Amino acid sequence: MFKRKIKLTIAYDGTDYHGWQIQPGIRTVQETLCQAATSLVGSQVHVHGASRTDAGVHAKGQSGLIEVATPIPTKNFPRALTDRLPSDIAVVDACDVDPSFDLIRDVTRKRYRYTLCVTKPRPVMNIRYCWHVPGDLQVPAMQAAAQALVGTHDFKSFASAADKRQSSIRTVFRCDVTERHDTPHHWIDIEVEGNGFLYNMVRNIVGTLVDIGRGRWNPDQMAAIRDAADRTAAGQLAPASGLCLEWIRY
Repeated sequence: MFKRKIKLTIAYDGTDYHGWQIQPGIRTVQETLCQAATSLVGSQVHVHGASRTDAGVHAKGQSGLIEVATPIPTKNFPRALTDRLPSDIAVVDACDVDPSFDLIRDVTRKRYRYTLCVTKPRPVMNIRYCWHVPGDLQVPAMQAAAQALVGTHDFKSFASAADKRQSSIRTVFRCDVTERHDTPHHWIDIEVEGNGFLYNMVRNIVGTLVDIGRGRWNPDQMAAIRDAADRTAAGQLAPASGLCLEWIRY
């Protein structure tokens, strides 16, 4: 039986995992998925991922890829895999892709959403999925600063020192800061959409926007922070808990 490529759409709560990527002796999302897929197919299966999300980061639309030779219909994979996974991971879709499909190089857009809670009562039921920063944040200032990130730029100022990729140039198609109210809580959402992201890039952007919202910098200083190409020019690293990979487009 010939092997076929199947693209998976995966959702997970990353709180109890040390990120996506397999690491010896540590529980990760990728390793858990590989075990489930191997159990289902009956032979060793490796689940590739389009984004190496950090420890504690969540996903609604992570993309995975498996190559399998099995009579199991593709449409049955989401349920069959999810039945073999812990309750904080689910495969929500599966589709056959062309043999030439490249899970990483064929990506055109990704969207991340970061959630802040700024009211004093701790959002106990959502604390795993937000950054609780009680206090006044100037949302108009944050939104104005966010627009300086739209376009093709060198985002080295927002990359972790651990990011060793040769180029730090990326294109951000959209960066929006919006607020919503759900009594008794006041939420701020930061959505960043781009063609790719550096290690910790979104979390560093969020931390910088929060510093601007608190008045540390003026919104018009964001362009200078961006162009400094120096991590020390930007703000704090936002916690992983508020970050979610919303979707990946091909």
